[in-house]
Amino acid sequence: MPTTYIKKILEATVYDVARETPIQQMDSMSEALGNTVLVKREDLQPVHSFKLRGAYNKISKIPPARRKHGVVAASAGNHAQGIAMAANKLNVHATIIMPITTPGIKIKAVKALGGKNIAVKLHGDRFDEANVYAKEFARKHSAVLIPPYDDPDVIAGQGTIGMEILRQWSGPLHAIFVPVGGGGLIAGIAAYIKYLRPEIKIIGVEAEDSACLQAALKAGRRVELKTTGIFADGVAVAQIGKEPFRIARECVDEVVTVSSDEICAAIKDLFDDTRSITEPAGALSLAGLKKLARSRRWKNKVLLNIASGANVDFDRLRYISERYEVGQQTEAMLAVTIPEAPGSLMGLCDALNDHDITEFNYRGCAATSVNIFVGIKLSGGKQDRRQLIQMLRDQGYSVTDMSGNELAKMHVCHMVGGHSDSPKDERLFSFEFPERPGILRDFLKILRGRWNISLFHYRRHGGTYAHVFVGLQPLSGSPHHLSDFLEELSYPYVEETHNPAYRMFLK
Repeated sequence: MPTTYIKKILEATVYDVARETPIQQMDSMSEALGNTVLVKREDLQPVHSFKLRGAYNKISKIPPARRKHGVVAASAGNHAQGIAMAANKLNVHATIIMPITTPGIKIKAVKALGGKNIAVKLHGDRFDEANVYAKEFARKHSAVLIPPYDDPDVIAGQGTIGMEILRQWSGPLHAIFVPVGGGGLIAGIAAYIKYLRPEIKIIGVEAEDSACLQAALKAGRRVELKTTGIFADGVAVAQIGKEPFRIARECVDEVVTVSSDEICAAIKDLFDDTRSITEPAGALSLAGLKKLARSRRWKNKVLLNIASGANVDFDRLRYISERYEVGQQTEAMLAVTIPEAPGSLMGLCDALNDHDITEFNYRGCAATSVNIFVGIKLSGGKQDRRQLIQMLRDQGYSVTDMSGNELAKMHVCHMVGGHSDSPKDERLFSFEFPERPGILRDFLKILRGRWNISLFHYRRHGGTYAHVFVGLQPLSGSPHHLSDFLEELSYPYVEETHNPAYRMFLK
């Protein structure tokens, strides 16, 4: 048990800038789950994120002689804002390295919080590139590097949340759900809680496409993920921190992962109960709480989640509002095959009877049958969806459930318009592109003379990355191999050639 952290947490100097945030009961969520659901409102911090605690505690511990060289950090979001406010309060010069893809609103927020003490430098498309540059900058200028999570003083600062939880809630508490990125937050909370109240479960929650702690616990060592997701960008970390992992192995009871749709549903739940709009990472722990409480059929327990941040880009809300119903199990996305004959559409509508149709995509063709992409509102979750599918099949319809198909929800539902006569050598890929000027031109430059684009769909939903769905065919006589192109491009991708959504609606 890392008992040395108790003293460090008790002595953490966070309240010069941070607030002791309240614990609020979520009445609607409590009723829905049959448990008492509590939320720790870290979104109410001055920078709308818990990150201020660790950043300030770390900078305040730097000896005055070292402070004169300034501090440096890499961040595209909450860590940067925490450092900016801390540097301004302590009158320390801070250099923040942010990826070129960082939205302008975040850059302005960091500069405003730091005032004359902040310098922002843009470098690289991704955090990892910015982080390498920050380390080089620290060595060159003798500046103190402020890590976002892998540092004892940062961990102790975040651990003050655990101290507040026990001070504010002295009654029964079954479990605390904590979002996990690099691990600083869960390490600090777990170290404090497990020392004083070891019966309380500490449960980490990760995005399923960035589950670095779960992977490390399974392997028994820190591992580096090949790729990370981008939706919950605040926790998109490829490798858990060394010190957080040491603490987590002793103090964290388990880890649960959740999908982007489940996160969107949790954002809606937090809004319904608190009228706050969190960022995706900010709703991560509630998504995990809901998932575990339902799967294990918990009742009459007291469960706490942490609304860790609310720095969400406004244009991302469109995507969240589109997806939360699937995550909430209140909408089914189905591909239904009908005969290509007069009256078939009406027949399908009759079969659906009084179900509320939310989306209906169709294009006629010369074939004897056609696929309909249809969204249907549900009232009873997975069970209702299963009954709906079985009802359609009983009436002779061929049905494919697309509710969990990311390609279908992200691209195909916007592209339904008939099949292509493209040659058999067409291969399909979905990419995550950094959102910056000229990115599509750069992509086309790499393609020039090598591959023909047979299909293209671009979808942006806010943040620093966009989703692109591309069909590629080799040009006649081209010696280039697709593997070489993908390696040169170096963007995260998934091959979708055999995805049923593509094969049913676009191939």
